[in-house]
Amino acid sequence: MPASTHHRHPALRVAARISCCLGLAVSLLAHAGDEDMEREQLARIAHEIAELEAMVAAAAQNKPTGQRVRFRYEWLQRDLQLVRDGITQHVDAPRQPRPAPPLRGDYRQ
Repeated sequence: MPASTHHRHPALRVAARISCCLGLAVSLLAHAGDEDMEREQLARIAHEIAELEAMVAAAAQNKPTGQRVRFRYEWLQRDLQLVRDGITQHVDAPRQPRPAPPLRGDYRQ
Protein backbone atom coordinates (compact mmCIF):
# COMPACT_ATOMS: atom_id res chain seq x y z
CA MET A 1 0.00 0.00 0.00
CA PRO A 2 1.48 3.40 -0.92
CA ALA A 3 2.60 5.60 1.94
CA SER A 4 0.06 8.27 1.04
CA THR A 5 -2.78 5.74 1.35
CA HIS A 6 -1.39 4.53 4.66
CA HIS A 7 -1.56 8.08 6.05
CA ARG A 8 -5.19 8.44 5.02
CA HIS A 9 -6.34 5.38 6.96
CA PRO A 10 -5.90 5.82 10.72
CA ALA A 11 -7.26 2.30 11.23
CA LEU A 12 -4.18 0.90 9.46
CA ARG A 13 -1.86 2.82 11.77
CA VAL A 14 -3.78 1.58 14.79
CA ALA A 15 -3.70 -2.00 13.51
CA ALA A 16 0.05 -1.75 12.91
CA ARG A 17 0.57 -0.39 16.41
CA ILE A 18 -1.53 -3.22 17.88
CA SER A 19 0.54 -5.79 15.98
CA CYS A 20 3.75 -4.25 17.29
CA CYS A 21 2.37 -4.13 20.82
CA LEU A 22 1.33 -7.77 20.75
CA GLY A 23 4.71 -8.75 19.33
CA LEU A 24 6.39 -6.82 22.12
CA ALA A 25 4.18 -8.56 24.67
CA VAL A 26 5.10 -12.02 23.42
CA SER A 27 8.77 -11.10 23.25
CA LEU A 28 8.84 -9.63 26.74
CA LEU A 29 6.95 -12.50 28.32
CA ALA A 30 9.18 -15.06 26.63
CA HIS A 31 12.17 -13.56 28.44
CA ALA A 32 10.44 -12.98 31.77
CA GLY A 33 12.03 -15.38 34.20
CA ASP A 34 11.19 -13.85 37.48
CA GLU A 35 7.84 -12.75 38.86
CA ASP A 36 8.80 -9.13 39.52
CA MET A 37 10.17 -8.73 36.02
CA GLU A 38 7.00 -10.25 34.59
CA ARG A 39 4.81 -7.87 36.58
CA GLU A 40 6.87 -4.90 35.45
CA GLN A 41 6.66 -5.97 31.81
CA LEU A 42 2.93 -6.61 32.03
CA ALA A 43 2.41 -3.18 33.58
CA ARG A 44 4.38 -1.69 30.67
CA ILE A 45 2.21 -3.58 28.18
CA ALA A 46 -0.95 -2.33 29.94
CA HIS A 47 0.43 1.22 29.65
CA GLU A 48 1.07 0.73 25.92
CA ILE A 49 -2.48 -0.54 25.47
CA ALA A 50 -3.77 2.56 27.26
CA GLU A 51 -1.85 4.67 24.74
CA LEU A 52 -3.39 2.62 21.93
CA GLU A 53 -6.82 3.27 23.40
CA ALA A 54 -6.17 7.01 23.15
CA MET A 55 -5.08 6.61 19.51
CA VAL A 56 -8.20 4.59 18.72
CA ALA A 57 -10.42 7.21 20.38
CA ALA A 58 -8.76 9.95 18.30
CA ALA A 59 -9.13 7.90 15.11
CA ALA A 60 -12.80 7.28 15.94
CA GLN A 61 -13.37 11.03 16.22
CA ASN A 62 -11.86 11.58 12.76
CA LYS A 63 -13.44 8.63 10.97
CA PRO A 64 -14.84 9.31 7.53
CA THR A 65 -18.59 9.33 7.05
CA GLY A 66 -20.66 7.81 4.30
CA GLN A 67 -18.53 4.72 3.77
CA ARG A 68 -20.19 1.49 2.77
CA VAL A 69 -17.86 -0.55 4.97
CA ARG A 70 -17.00 1.03 8.31
CA PHE A 71 -14.29 0.16 10.78
CA ARG A 72 -15.84 -0.71 14.16
CA TYR A 73 -13.78 1.46 16.49
CA GLU A 74 -16.10 0.73 19.42
CA TRP A 75 -15.43 -3.00 19.08
CA LEU A 76 -11.68 -2.41 19.03
CA GLN A 77 -11.97 -0.10 22.05
CA ARG A 78 -13.92 -2.74 23.98
CA ASP A 79 -11.40 -5.48 23.11
CA LEU A 80 -8.43 -3.32 24.09
CA GLN A 81 -10.10 -2.48 27.39
CA LEU A 82 -10.77 -6.17 28.10
CA VAL A 83 -7.13 -7.07 27.44
CA ARG A 84 -5.82 -4.15 29.52
CA ASP A 85 -8.21 -4.94 32.39
CA GLY A 86 -7.13 -8.60 32.37
CA ILE A 87 -3.47 -7.66 32.52
CA THR A 88 -4.10 -5.10 35.26
CA GLN A 89 -6.06 -7.60 37.35
CA HIS A 90 -3.20 -10.08 37.07
CA VAL A 91 -0.57 -7.48 37.96
CA ASP A 92 -2.61 -6.16 40.91
CA ALA A 93 -3.47 -9.62 42.27
CA PRO A 94 -2.12 -10.27 45.76
CA ARG A 95 1.11 -12.22 45.81
CA GLN A 96 0.25 -14.10 48.96
CA PRO A 97 -2.18 -17.02 48.96
CA ARG A 98 -5.67 -16.27 50.17
CA PRO A 99 -6.26 -17.05 53.83
CA ALA A 100 -8.13 -20.28 54.43
CA PRO A 101 -10.48 -20.71 57.39
CA PRO A 102 -9.04 -22.95 60.11
CA LEU A 103 -10.05 -26.59 60.02
CA ARG A 104 -11.95 -27.98 62.96
CA GLY A 105 -9.80 -31.09 63.16
CA ASP A 106 -11.80 -33.23 65.63
CA TYR A 107 -14.29 -35.28 63.66
CA ARG A 108 -15.37 -37.71 66.43
CA GLN A 109 -18.30 -37.17 68.74
